[in-house]
Amino acid sequence: MATIEACAMLHLQQNAAVTAYEGARIGILPGTDQNLVIQQCQMLLDDRGIENYSIAMNPADPTSMVPGELFTVTVDVNCADNAVFGGFLYEGKQLSESVVMRAE
Repeated sequence: MATIEACAMLHLQQNAAVTAYEGARIGILPGTDQNLVIQQCQMLLDDRGIENYSIAMNPADPTSMVPGELFTVTVDVNCADNAVFGGFLYEGKQLSESVVMRAE
């Protein structure tokens, strides 16, 4: 049981990393705003059945970026709420993945 749960957490971490990457990729495009980044991340997380997550950006408003400026998207996911067997092994644990890209 613990092995399956550990594999599920690795999968959860990979999904968070992919979501952060895709959000950052949208955020660095000219004309993109915060809502588009959040919408992209939420779509990916919801489609994968991931619950209790948060999405953060730095800078918070990508419309203010100039080409070459760094943009970071961080996805935090609650482990217990996304566990296969009830989450007792992961109570109070969070996974966090960040991706940094340069604005285009």
